[in-house]
Amino acid sequence: MGVPIRVLVCDDQALIRTGFATIIDAQPDMEVVGECGDGKAAVELAGRLRPDVVVMDVRMPVLDGIKATRLLAGAGVADPVKVLVVTTFNLDEYVYEALRAGASGFLLKDAPAPQLLHGVRTVATGAALLAPEVTRQLVGRYAARIRPADGDPADVPLTPRELEVLRLIADGLSNNEIAATLVISHETVKTYVSRILTKLDLRDRVQAVVYAYRRGLAT
Repeated sequence: MGVPIRVLVCDDQALIRTGFATIIDAQPDMEVVGECGDGKAAVELAGRLRPDVVVMDVRMPVLDGIKATRLLAGAGVADPVKVLVVTTFNLDEYVYEALRAGASGFLLKDAPAPQLLHGVRTVATGAALLAPEVTRQLVGRYAARIRPADGDPADVPLTPRELEVLRLIADGLSNNEIAATLVISHETVKTYVSRILTKLDLRDRVQAVVYAYRRGLAT
């Protein structure tokens, strides 16, 4: 077994915080290295403990989760930490602000435990994760705020196959689902995704979805 994923859990509700920590710590490939109840403490602990993933609540005292995420993973942060935002509030503005602040994923607290664990593992690998409840319409609605609208779909510097993969990413398909749809291997899909992100200078799949909406490649 490799080195476990180091996780910091931040939530102002002690029962939820303990529940998350218990679920995560029970996994053989994960280790909870710290817990805290506000965003300021999360920033301080993350700087000291250097976790692989911070599981972050949104509404908290002292410093909320969005501001804490911006300090940990926002634009200009020299050594960003991966943040998975988990909240009870499925509000458009929270999702948008969390992603803009630099979060790599967004889940609701009522998600089943396997989905939380999948989220931690996904974010730890450098991929991005949006809960199924976070619809394509929401991403499309806020895409204009994230990247200026310019250019034309025909100007996108991707091959036809890469464009096809990008559209499937925007549809919310996983790598395995894309592989099945296009009848290609999982490794080939990973190669296409990597090329797309590199060519378009995007950080992760979330930004790829936003890009697809901004360029009229997804509806």
